[in-house]
Amino acid sequence: MSESIIEKVFFPKLMSYETYKERKSGAGQILTGLGKWWGRKPLVYARALLLGILLPASDDIKRDTEIYMKLLGLSERELLKRKNKKLEPIVVYEYMTDEEKADCGAVIEYKTNGSVLHTFKKEVVKRIKDENYSLDTLPAEIAFKYATEEEKKQYFKVHLGLKCNQYELEIFKRLPYDLKLKYCEGLDKVDNLSRETWEDINNYLGTNAYSYQEIVKQLGERRFGHVPTVGDPFCGGGNIPFEAARLGFNVYASDLNPVAMLLTWSALNLLGLPEDKIKKLKAFQERIFKLADKQITEWGIEHNSQGHRANAYLYCTEAVCPDCGWRVPLAPSWIIGKNTRTVAILKENAESKSFDIEIKMNASDEEMEIAKKGTVMRSELKCPHCKNSVPISKIRGDKKDEKGNTIWGLRRWEKHEFVPREDDVFQERLYCIRYEKEYKDENGRIRTERYYKAPDEEDLEREKKVIELLGERFSEWQQKGYIPSDVIEEGYNTSQPIRERGWAYWHQLFNPRQLLLHGLLMELIDKEAKTREERIVGLLGVNRCCNWNSKLCIWDPTKSGGIGHTAQTFYNQALNTLFNYGVRGLKALDESWFFKLNRLFNIEHKVLYTNLLDARILQNYCMVWLTDPPYADAVNYHELSEFFLAWDKKFLKEVFPEWYTDSKRALAIKGSDDQFKLAMTEAFKNIAEHTLEGGYVIIMFTHQSAKVFASLVQILLSAGLRIMNAWSVATETESVGIDEGNYVQSTVAIILKKDSAYKRQKAFLRQLRGIVKNEVEKQIHYMMEVENGLKGNKIFTSADLELAGYYAALRVLTAYDISESEEKMTEFLEDMRSYASSIILPEGFKGLGYDIESIREVWASLNNYEKYYIRGLEFEKEGERKIKLYQDAARGLGILDYDDLLGENRVNRARVKTATEFGMTILETQHGFSNTMLRYILAAINVTQEKIREIGDETTAISIGHEWLKNKLGSEYWHKKLKVEILLRYISNLSILPQWVEDSRIARHLLERVVNDRM
Repeated sequence: MSESIIEKVFFPKLMSYETYKERKSGAGQILTGLGKWWGRKPLVYARALLLGILLPASDDIKRDTEIYMKLLGLSERELLKRKNKKLEPIVVYEYMTDEEKADCGAVIEYKTNGSVLHTFKKEVVKRIKDENYSLDTLPAEIAFKYATEEEKKQYFKVHLGLKCNQYELEIFKRLPYDLKLKYCEGLDKVDNLSRETWEDINNYLGTNAYSYQEIVKQLGERRFGHVPTVGDPFCGGGNIPFEAARLGFNVYASDLNPVAMLLTWSALNLLGLPEDKIKKLKAFQERIFKLADKQITEWGIEHNSQGHRANAYLYCTEAVCPDCGWRVPLAPSWIIGKNTRTVAILKENAESKSFDIEIKMNASDEEMEIAKKGTVMRSELKCPHCKNSVPISKIRGDKKDEKGNTIWGLRRWEKHEFVPREDDVFQERLYCIRYEKEYKDENGRIRTERYYKAPDEEDLEREKKVIELLGERFSEWQQKGYIPSDVIEEGYNTSQPIRERGWAYWHQLFNPRQLLLHGLLMELIDKEAKTREERIVGLLGVNRCCNWNSKLCIWDPTKSGGIGHTAQTFYNQALNTLFNYGVRGLKALDESWFFKLNRLFNIEHKVLYTNLLDARILQNYCMVWLTDPPYADAVNYHELSEFFLAWDKKFLKEVFPEWYTDSKRALAIKGSDDQFKLAMTEAFKNIAEHTLEGGYVIIMFTHQSAKVFASLVQILLSAGLRIMNAWSVATETESVGIDEGNYVQSTVAIILKKDSAYKRQKAFLRQLRGIVKNEVEKQIHYMMEVENGLKGNKIFTSADLELAGYYAALRVLTAYDISESEEKMTEFLEDMRSYASSIILPEGFKGLGYDIESIREVWASLNNYEKYYIRGLEFEKEGERKIKLYQDAARGLGILDYDDLLGENRVNRARVKTATEFGMTILETQHGFSNTMLRYILAAINVTQEKIREIGDETTAISIGHEWLKNKLGSEYWHKKLKVEILLRYISNLSILPQWVEDSRIARHLLERVVNDRM
């Protein structure tokens, strides 16, 4: 069987842009609407991997690569087809030639904005100090050139003549790929290619396909003898099986967790239904919601006496200050609506030793400022009466035993309780309601107005009625499974609500109003649903309501246009208790209850098999396994999913009688490194056994722990699979909930192949050093050649190339039987990573004016921290600010403590520190960057800057900085003077970066001193 194209080439950079586009679409992502799952991998990444397995590689790799790009929808023709937005005038102007600007009569003018404009011009003048412009002589064109993107948007106004529209598509073609995507539909929404593109593909491959389903069938039968089955034994939220089915593959999907299987079953079996059945399911959603609305209206628990309806309720926790005895409402902030300027104002009530809460809209600036400061800060109660601060742990009554273990002070709530007892430490209080009323405007049109108010006596009576109504139904609903009755089993995440609030049962994470509303929906589903699909659609709706309507939902005053909105329970992978939270009325739950139901693929004639099963005992055979396994300590799926499982058990038992309905904590792959490694080894040995001969296993892996990553590699080797290649793509964003601890923004896809006939020869690492070096060079040069043949399109970063070299080394090693220790293996691989890095010269080094051999020698002499720092500068020069690139570069160079080198480390705003930002930190320390020549050069720039500020004489300051560098380097200065020159010249060329303008200018002056220095 021939090789697959993905064994040779992939497009990490372009796919990173595409996956980021998909993830940033938020609610627009196709499967997230079905329900919450953690760490879903983008659909476009799964598509790229599966099609890469299907495409055979030929001797004409450049042409193969072009066809692969076309098949993925990455070609210029498909980008033009995906374009669905017009370019902003400012973008058109920036990418026009001078001739085009003249032809269009385009001019650029300052907005007349008084002092703000003056400040802006002043900042630009500072950046271009060496060109001798003043505020009065600064031309608009020059200001535009040196302005930041934000300044351009705020302070410039572009006037283009009518002719500019004729350049729209031409200028779109000139945009860098990531900017093009801003004006395009996401690749995950593309279900077919243009006919012209299919004809290009067919002419090359000898196929006759005009859809993904047809190409999968034809290539599958040609390569494997049948349409391949794609399996995912850790299917989670179902993204991989869904995309495989949508492309036309047969699908097997399994998971240990019943909530994961519910989501996967739904993706495969609901979104492929015929339109008439989907229409009936939508009608079912409407019917249940209308019946719930009717019942709530009859109960009279959301409407006031004026007929206005509440859509949001704000609650806060109250506790007694131990220092003064006053009962204090707790909240980190009292701002309710940012744009409506709505705040809560605490008023002392001496008679009751408590606080009345006034709600005020259109608050003054002073009142808004006061409201920013709440009564809880950094886990301390800030008493507004006595002004003392008390740790929340003290209020809870937490203590330490003789061994130093914490004994949690709160009592555990009992099963029948759904409100706090009067003697509980924490009470709950309704302090604000948002109502909406309808009225007719002067044109007779119906308008809606929302307003906030403090609860009055009528509102509090309605609160009592909610508790009474729930109390009447509570036991019956628990018995029938309409509301949870399960105890919360203690664990890493699940112990948090127990120790912080005393909530011992899952229903206690919801207040009475939420339990009544969700329980009513469950009761109506049970009575009205006639088919399995209706029950599942109803259950998915309730799960979504629970995620967006629990006592763990933050009230965010900036959302919904600044009027305020509740966030979801799982804004990260934890069960975080809150001091104040928002509750949605039924009308505000419509966006949770109603989720998108569309026919996205045809399930007819497809083999779709789902199973609730441990990967260690699966029995199904697949040609391709593509999976995103658990990552040791990354996400506790088994614990977090119990939040939903507590609500789901009734219907799951009825709809899937063969399924179990617990999270199988004991079997979940988790825990310490040894436990993780043992469980994963068993799972992947079983997966390898159930891979058809010549088939593939692709593992997606998202983790930054070198130890966990090394364990995974050992696991895969023990499974008897051979690593063919690996590719890293940015898959996470700042908003997906996995953004702290050991989680990274990139995912490595490791491509493995089953070849039982391949016999591994015994070898020692020392024997393989030359072979591995050759393979590393071959891989890197091959990727460079591919890129050069693609009309100048840059599809690989230096980090991509370095990592490719590292994985090329793995590819060789897994072809041999090597019995040496893991420590020696790790050391060998790190050497090969360094070797890969030495091959790839940064672009900024190539044009410094020195002979290439000297440049290569200097680059090879740098340690990995110096190389990492320069790689970071290269990313920034290319406009690449994604933290994923910096993480990949660190992984490729084998360094861990790179955070000290970063000036910014946000997901899409990463960069290394400037010389000035470094100051004199991490000098003469144990850090790997500390005593390097590059670090000393940066410090010398900083010394010069400090002396300029101190004495005001730039010439003297430069002399002092130069002497400091010479003294620091000692005899090394003269022995490696050329290296000092090259590094200084490189830094002096960084003035194109705004924050480097001054430091690069100083570097130029220091360079002159070094060049002219003689012994």
